[in-house]
Amino acid sequence: MLRATLTAVAPGTELRDGLERILRGRTGALIVLGFSRAVENISTGGFKIDIDFSATRLRELAKMDGAVICDRDATRIVQAAVQLVPDSSIETSESGTRHRTAERVAKQTGLPVVSVSQSMQIIQIYVHDRRHVLEGSEVILARANQALATLERYKARLNEVTATLTALEIEDLATVSDVCTVLQRLEMVRRISAEIEAYIVELGTDGRLLTLQHEELVGSIGPAQELLVRDYQAATKRPRPTEVIMADIAALSSSDLIDVNQVARILGSPIGGDALDSNVSPMGYRMLAKVQRLPPAVTDRLVAHFGGLQQLLAANLDDLMTVDGIGEQRARTVRESLSRLAEISLVDRYT
Repeated sequence: MLRATLTAVAPGTELRDGLERILRGRTGALIVLGFSRAVENISTGGFKIDIDFSATRLRELAKMDGAVICDRDATRIVQAAVQLVPDSSIETSESGTRHRTAERVAKQTGLPVVSVSQSMQIIQIYVHDRRHVLEGSEVILARANQALATLERYKARLNEVTATLTALEIEDLATVSDVCTVLQRLEMVRRISAEIEAYIVELGTDGRLLTLQHEELVGSIGPAQELLVRDYQAATKRPRPTEVIMADIAALSSSDLIDVNQVARILGSPIGGDALDSNVSPMGYRMLAKVQRLPPAVTDRLVAHFGGLQQLLAANLDDLMTVDGIGEQRARTVRESLSRLAEISLVDRYT
């Protein structure tokens, strides 16, 4: 819900325009985003207006004492000059009356509440038990650009270890350590990417260029991680669902993530001693995903039929055509694509 609220108050929106007008006018405001029975039960006084939302109307209504209540999408102003009386037993870390009320209303009603401080000249958002201070675009952009530079370095390293793993897979020399290193790097890139996505949401229209740069860098990180897990979790003694493994990796702390043994444990591979150096062979999902216009159902049938990447690489046209859904043309495409990918990977590795 916090992300949705940040989207609603991002630069370029009518609500953000109204909030900035309030700041420039050096007045405070208390705005509830949503009208429900819970809000009605803690409201006294004020008046109903039910009009279309606009920045200028919000600015004028904020001059009066009391809260302004809008609908959830901030497209209409429902009530104004409302006194909110939330349960005083609800814990709050705030000291000012307006902020204490905002935090308690958010916790009691489950709706986002925006508080504009007249003295401190800041905008705060309360969602359930979370508090977020809105900052200027220039501050967020500085952080986002720093995160983007970090992402670029991590992505370059990810490309290196991924290319190495692909070449080792083709030679059937991949180890548990090689696989877990790529999984580790994929998760690191995913986390930095998620941080940048949060900045993009908060920047609104001011983050257009950042969005383009981010999309160009990230590409298909999600599918790459899923395909890698599918390639190797089936080879373990007790395979677990792919989504469970990915969730467990995502739940690792930063210190645990840099420990390859922790990643290997989640994947279901042996750990301890020389276990990380033991050879493993992929099923072939990741390599087949690079074959153009190959439906996922056909990929599953190919993997199930051949049982591994090495068998797929060794298969001829006749072998491929025995799989349901593989005609001569598709078999030729698969055969030529796998051969070309194998050749490119080996050339890149040894040149």
